[in-house]
Amino acid sequence: MTAMDRPIREKILLLNDLIPVVEGLRKKGKVVVQSHGVYDLIHPGILTHLENARQQGDVLVVTVIRDKDVRRGPGRPIFPDAMRAESVASLSYVDYVSVVDDEIPFECVRMLQPDVFAKGQAYKERDRTLHEKIFEEEKEFYFGKSRIHETGGFSFSSSHIVNNFLDVYPEETKLFLKSFSKKYSFNDIAESLDRLRPLKVLLIGDGIIDEYHYCSAMGKSAKSHLVVSKYLTHEIFFGGAFAIANHMAGLCDTVHLVTLLGKNDSREEEIAKGLKQNVSATFFYRDDGPTIVKKRYLDQYLNQKIFEVNYLNDDFISGDAEESVISYLKSAIPSYDLVLVSDFGHGFITERVISAIRTQAKKYAVNTQTNAANAGYNMITKYRDPFFVCLDEPEIRLAAQERHSNIDDIARRIKAEVNADHLIVTLGKKGSIGLGREGELNRTPVFSSVVLDTIGAGDAFFAFTAPCFAQGLPLDMVSFIGNAVGALAVQIVGNKKSVERHELLSFVYNILI
Repeated sequence: MTAMDRPIREKILLLNDLIPVVEGLRKKGKVVVQSHGVYDLIHPGILTHLENARQQGDVLVVTVIRDKDVRRGPGRPIFPDAMRAESVASLSYVDYVSVVDDEIPFECVRMLQPDVFAKGQAYKERDRTLHEKIFEEEKEFYFGKSRIHETGGFSFSSSHIVNNFLDVYPEETKLFLKSFSKKYSFNDIAESLDRLRPLKVLLIGDGIIDEYHYCSAMGKSAKSHLVVSKYLTHEIFFGGAFAIANHMAGLCDTVHLVTLLGKNDSREEEIAKGLKQNVSATFFYRDDGPTIVKKRYLDQYLNQKIFEVNYLNDDFISGDAEESVISYLKSAIPSYDLVLVSDFGHGFITERVISAIRTQAKKYAVNTQTNAANAGYNMITKYRDPFFVCLDEPEIRLAAQERHSNIDDIARRIKAEVNADHLIVTLGKKGSIGLGREGELNRTPVFSSVVLDTIGAGDAFFAFTAPCFAQGLPLDMVSFIGNAVGALAVQIVGNKKSVERHELLSFVYNILI
């Protein structure tokens, strides 16, 4: 039975079921061709690509990227993965289709090991701009021994169609992107990010273990005004300073984390495994409290948080613990180009620790978090002379004790009060505003169109923007990069994974088309 004769649904297989099928075909001497992508809009360029790909062998396999891993730009994907898979499977020259994860780019290619990997014409420009910036050094890692074939014919860019013919962004954002792209090209952004690699970064802050416990509502309790929920499953993520370290590890070759754990049940081994390979760590311990754990309980089907329980001691460390931290920082800080302070107000960063950072660091950037455990008590105003401050709107309004005043005025006031070189305030749906060293003000609109979870988005923003400022990137470029990172971060549940450099470059490439 040919691909044309088989029912569409019979062509669609799980990846684990497709792998032995491909192995069997190769053993029979068949040449297997694979194409991989989003396949959101089946336009003439894609049809030409797939038809040409099929001519390179005996069997054509198409892997379709799962919804959660599509980070090509706003409003993507337009269609869910099941529909995209069915659309591709309906084509007569496609033999098999599988919906696959793409957290590790092209991982499915390594697993399937096709004889030929077919790249569409739309990829050619990407190879000169995007893909050579991201993958060229590791081509063998991604594609193994597969022969790479570029299909011929004319091309259409799905992202160009989406950005120009669908109302993904409001007019204000479209005008901003048009103006920004005249000033900075994709290569400008990519080359600027490359400059961050040599930075030696020391990160000091509260590490947090985030546990997401998923439940389903069973009904109201007969004896109280309480909805009873049934436990289903849970996930464990590494948040706070752990997450920031992992975000930065994709940008900078040397990242060292200094944080505080509880002496009993420290979960140190688990945490160490959760840090990326180029993140080293120095752990300090407190006897009077646990490693910080925040358990969030969610309705799995609505993806809504029900309540949260924090396990922590937010009293400031003192005595031997504080002395050990200060002694270490005084000896270690001078060796680093940049110090980041992620202050969640959970007892680790005392006034004396702040003083040691301020006096020893060449440059230090700071984010003071406002959360349920510290609301009103953890203010940026306890810091002086940072080269960069990153806050969200509620945090800076609390620091200024101004609920309703103009946010521009508040930003200028706080920047002057702490004597910061640069300051950025994230404004949620309103994007961000930034103030430069000379007081210039920059506004950047929001780029997100899908929001799954805002937890950790501010950490990702801070992790990317601080090194950018440290290397002298201009305010408008840094704000653009930060908002692009934020748009990617809100598509990730909690801190399940980091925003990777290649994802950021792909997103930037697509929105600047």
